Amino acid sequence: MNVFIAVLLASALSRLGYQMARSPVLPRFAEDLGATPELIGVIVAASTITGVFFKLPAGVLSDVLGRKRMMVLGALFFALPPFFYPFVNDASALLLLRFVHGFATAIFSPVAAAYVAGLAEQDRGARLGLFSSGNDVGATAGPMIGGLLLFYTMSYATVYLVVAALGVVTLLVVILLPEPARADFAPSVGFAARASAFWQGVREIVRSPPVFIASAIEGVMYLGYGAFLGFLPIYAKANGLNDAEIAIVLGAQLAMAMAAKPIAGRASDRFGRKPVIIGGLALCVAALPLIFRAESFGLLVAVSMVLGLGVAAVTPVTNALIADLVAARRLGAAMGVFGTVFDFGEAMGPILAGFLIGQFGYTPAFDVIAAATAVAAVALVALVRDPKPAPI
Repeated sequence: MNVFIAVLLASALSRLGYQMARSPVLPRFAEDLGATPELIGVIVAASTITGVFFKLPAGVLSDVLGRKRMMVLGALFFALPPFFYPFVNDASALLLLRFVHGFATAIFSPVAAAYVAGLAEQDRGARLGLFSSGNDVGATAGPMIGGLLLFYTMSYATVYLVVAALGVVTLLVVILLPEPARADFAPSVGFAARASAFWQGVREIVRSPPVFIASAIEGVMYLGYGAFLGFLPIYAKANGLNDAEIAIVLGAQLAMAMAAKPIAGRASDRFGRKPVIIGGLALCVAALPLIFRAESFGLLVAVSMVLGLGVAAVTPVTNALIADLVAARRLGAAMGVFGTVFDFGEAMGPILAGFLIGQFGYTPAFDVIAAATAVAAVALVALVRDPKPAPI
């Protein structure tokens, strides 16, 4: 099997299970366990908070220990924690399990992105666009399958056992991946040399302001997107939609993102990263307040697709921008920084939304989040340049 196709398959399967576990099932599960809006926001953000702390170390370790080893470790967390969801019977236990489950994406995501980005420099934006879009095949199917399973079975346990099965398949695919050949990677190097390389990688990337700025753009976008994922299921349920309709709303948004990401990646290769990112952020800012004013199924589908188009114009292009800014030997560290910063935004989104909704309601909460996103996006984009790709 082609290496790119294999890693794409592994990532898509993991994303399928991750999204099934998260939305729309998780907020509903937390609500049924008696969680308040504030606690629901924290539960939804919990797995992302794990990424804030562990994506950078995971990315740097992949530069030192090799991509495949770290991807296998991440896949283990996709395979094992979902088996424990059927035994959860209170909100605090669910919160703890979500923190543990978060190690899956914290370890796997930055390393898989570095694996793909390091395959070749030519057409990097297009390839990362295809990779991101392929992931979204799983991300699109996940909420729809999870929502439909919940609708027909009325069983959270059934949904999470399916998630566990997908995690096991992901692990098997990852085990079969080859370790990418790198001239600067020697498996026989001792612990001291590897530790030195680890800290050297951390220092190089942490001292690169452009990497943080580019990562922060994604974090700003995910502030609103994370809030949307966390509270759309509860908002839609309160407005009379059933679980199947909620799954379709989420699926429509992800389907739009999936279809548009390869186009956005190719456009950024041709016209530059910055114009595509600006357009995507503008769409996100416009869509968020409208979504939480919509009260009908059709309008929710339409506006959520606008949000999906905005996400599609930001996510693969910021990945490509990060890859342009660093040398291949530090791709893992750079993607770790990238994942840490945007995970911080994604984690803060539902937490902030939970507190704002608890105090003021849905419409004011998402007006504030959209305004904050717009202000931060303007400031961040003003600091970003379109670099020439770094040499491999």
